[in-house]
Amino acid sequence: MQNIQSYIQKHKDRFINELIELLKIPSVSADTAYKDDVIKASEAVSKSLQDAGCDTVEICQTPGYPIVYAEKTVDKNLPTVLVYGHYDVQPPDPVDLWDSPPFKPIIKKTAIHPEGAIFARGSCDDKGQMYMHVKALELMTKTDQLPCNVKFMIEGEEEVGSESLSWFVARNQEKLANDVILISDTGMIAKDVPSITTGLRGLSYVEVEVTGPNRDLHSGLYGGAVANPINILTKMIASLHDENNHITIPGFYDKVEELSKEERAEMAKAPFSLDAYKKSLDIHAVYGEEGYTTNERNSIRPTLDVNGIWGGYTGEGAKTVIASKAYAKISMRLVPNQDWEEITELFKNHFERIAPEAVTVKVTPHHGGQGYVTPIDSIGYQAASKAYQDTFGTTPIPQRSGGSIPIVSLFEKELKSKTILMGFGLDSDAIHSPNEHFGVWNYLKGIETIPLFYKHFTELSKK
Repeated sequence: MQNIQSYIQKHKDRFINELIELLKIPSVSADTAYKDDVIKASEAVSKSLQDAGCDTVEICQTPGYPIVYAEKTVDKNLPTVLVYGHYDVQPPDPVDLWDSPPFKPIIKKTAIHPEGAIFARGSCDDKGQMYMHVKALELMTKTDQLPCNVKFMIEGEEEVGSESLSWFVARNQEKLANDVILISDTGMIAKDVPSITTGLRGLSYVEVEVTGPNRDLHSGLYGGAVANPINILTKMIASLHDENNHITIPGFYDKVEELSKEERAEMAKAPFSLDAYKKSLDIHAVYGEEGYTTNERNSIRPTLDVNGIWGGYTGEGAKTVIASKAYAKISMRLVPNQDWEEITELFKNHFERIAPEAVTVKVTPHHGGQGYVTPIDSIGYQAASKAYQDTFGTTPIPQRSGGSIPIVSLFEKELKSKTILMGFGLDSDAIHSPNEHFGVWNYLKGIETIPLFYKHFTELSKK
């Protein structure tokens, strides 16, 4: 492919400004107060795909938020790449911990990004990475270098479980037919150490409710005589891990894949500094399951974490009260072979069983998905590896991720396609956290690398 870098240099300011405009839209799918903004984001993505050169662009209605579908057909005899991404974002909370407003994007220089990084909710997850594909398509269409067919499927519910996507995929299998699926919703090891994500953890997400007395009580008149749901809930949650940080739910580990010593040794070859890791998080020590390294704990081992906990009085000043109810949101990251629905049921049965008689417990499943492993001997992986070699000058490292993209396993089941995860974010980009950001260099490097995937995939498919 010719003139990729010159095209990017000529249009980079526009590429950045277009992304900034998209990031200004607070498309928070988890909060219905942002419903109109989520719809507005879908419309903005639709227009961007039209401008990039797609032949067909549709905003497809679903039971939830719409899916933006687009395609550009070069020759039906050539391979077809299906690009997936999402335009919805996580809630910005806690807003007071942001250094700048989450939906007023600003470019600031950092130690890791001396060329600047775009600070805004969704900058890395996933608007920035999704938009790399839109601009890569523009580059190929405007320079007449698109070597194969491409389809886009951009959804608005990834951050809340992709329920409507499942509905859409089941009803549009022929429309979505492809030879490989390409996603950028992951990261790489470092700016000078490219990597390709080959594994994702599954997810089970639940909410628990513990109820004691039928109303809030005066803690002086009733304290010590009536069960306090907040006290009970914290004890129950604490019991979910043992002294070795091993999850105590019976049956939880029955189907966990144990990697061989050889596979763990290969993982250990990835560059990693424990001191730098601790420094970046401002912690004195790491913490996790006994017998595993930090990189193994956050990728090949399952976890159970409390994502939120509340109850009683949390306002200013004091109110001496025993709350009637206490709540928590709990997520479990799962490894391949663990079925998320089975794990959800195991959690529900166990949590209800360990509750004392003085309270009642309700467990409400929210959403989940299966884990995924992609083979490194596939044409898609080889094409991605060659693309990174072309732009980074080094072979990317295959890496398992601790994150979850539940729809990847759905795609393989429904569309019979392998997924290639070409992420350009960094662990330090603070996704799902205050001050989320995405390096300008990473953004442009993605636009540079993605067209080469198309080139190599088309060439390899002919062999």
